[in-house]
Amino acid sequence: MNWPHWIIVPVVLPLLVAALLLLLERSRPQLLWPVSIVSSLVLLAVTVYLLSVAAGGSIHGYLVGNWRAPFGIALALDRLSALMLVLAALVGLAALLYARAGTAARGPHFYALFQFQMMGLNGAFLTADLFNLFVFFEVLLIASYGLLLHGGGRARLRASVHYVTFNLAGSGLFLIAVSLLYGVTGTLNMADLAVRVAAASGNDAALIQSAGLLLLVVFCVKAALLPLYFWLPDTYAAATAPVAALFAIMTKVGIYVIARVFTLVFGAEAGPAAHLAQPWLAWLAMGTLALAALGVMSAIRLRTLVAYLVVASAGTLLLALGLGTRGTIAAGLFYLVPSTFMAAGMFLLVDRIDQSRIAGDTMDGSAWSVSPIMLGVLFLVFAISAAGMPPLAGFLGKALLLKAATASPQVVGTWVVVLLSGLAIIFSLGRAGSTLFWKSPVDTTAGVVVRAASGSERAAIALLLLLIVGAAVFAGPLSKYTHAAAAQLTDRRAYVNAVLGARPAPPAWNVREGMVKP
Repeated sequence: MNWPHWIIVPVVLPLLVAALLLLLERSRPQLLWPVSIVSSLVLLAVTVYLLSVAAGGSIHGYLVGNWRAPFGIALALDRLSALMLVLAALVGLAALLYARAGTAARGPHFYALFQFQMMGLNGAFLTADLFNLFVFFEVLLIASYGLLLHGGGRARLRASVHYVTFNLAGSGLFLIAVSLLYGVTGTLNMADLAVRVAAASGNDAALIQSAGLLLLVVFCVKAALLPLYFWLPDTYAAATAPVAALFAIMTKVGIYVIARVFTLVFGAEAGPAAHLAQPWLAWLAMGTLALAALGVMSAIRLRTLVAYLVVASAGTLLLALGLGTRGTIAAGLFYLVPSTFMAAGMFLLVDRIDQSRIAGDTMDGSAWSVSPIMLGVLFLVFAISAAGMPPLAGFLGKALLLKAATASPQVVGTWVVVLLSGLAIIFSLGRAGSTLFWKSPVDTTAGVVVRAASGSERAAIALLLLLIVGAAVFAGPLSKYTHAAAAQLTDRRAYVNAVLGARPAPPAWNVREGMVKP
């Protein structure tokens, strides 16, 4: 098989496996876990291979159905999309390992919904078409609705109502924006849109700007940007641990599409619509980061605290994009990697802490059913990463961002918000850790039986821990890659040429000649 066909595998493989798992649920339930884990490992291998291909520097267009862009469905692989595919595969593998111990058995269809979620994520990262971006958004959102409700409970039901309502409203706005763009330009292929938006003028340009701002609102809902992030803390806190860990990468989809669309379609060469998001994004990101820090400080439950850490990381990433220079974008992409692993790992670790303490997940110094030493060490490492302290990569990402921001007009606001929010997070995590692991227990209830961590749960947390440490150990190559990804992301012409210049493959058999009688 010629290698470009591997581009579609991250979309097709989870789809086929999900369909197979639905068939196996009644006839061969014992095969659900083996099939799921093998699929995740194969997906990881494929995405790592695609990363190695993208690292060469070329952007690769893929024509689904062999119709030339912009008339058919197109996918595109570059450094950024390949990086997102690998992140999703790694987080998905960790979440699946953790779910084996009991989460998957709490309700039906967990493994199939998990695969559909992976399909939606990978499709969103690879698509080169706005309408298909909407389709993949809906696939991952529908799967996430089922995963959020998995296990039942009043808190999950209440959170799901807010989550579904908010995202359905966002989907409606997405359709309006897409329809408006198609009505004005006659295309939804993002490479073709980049060409036509740049040439628009007059009333058409005004309509395009309106559509672009609607898209910004929609993507900010997905990325949890102020004032549209209020659904996230309760939703992520209510989800089961592996689902919340998987949701940590789902938030990054909104950040990814903001980076993609507002550098390609509404970037520097977009004519009247150029830099459409720049006046808003940086200041809203600063507000998001500041309020997320306040949320972390006010949290009385561990799960809520971690959910606000996700909001804080989203604010930091969107600030890097909002500042708009190649250096800040590269710093944001670098920070994206350890922050994603940190959020996923914290959700899994907090679940283990909850199961090891007698009185739930409020930070009240409750009695421990097991020794807290190892959990305390793990919490310390993840907290250092979340707070952006040396020597882990979270510190390096923030340092790169602050350095790159010195050339921006918002340098003062950036430094003040990033440093003060980091201080607030350090204080909050320090308070939580000291309350959990140093305060004398208020109860010494005996005879309480708590399920010990399974091997797969330990493996999931260890995997994310190793990835966080690995991001720091290999910070040099990672920084080099993210700088190259940022340069490629801001090179509009290269993406346009790759997608619109992709040629249909020649047919293996000429139908017309085959119909001619000898």
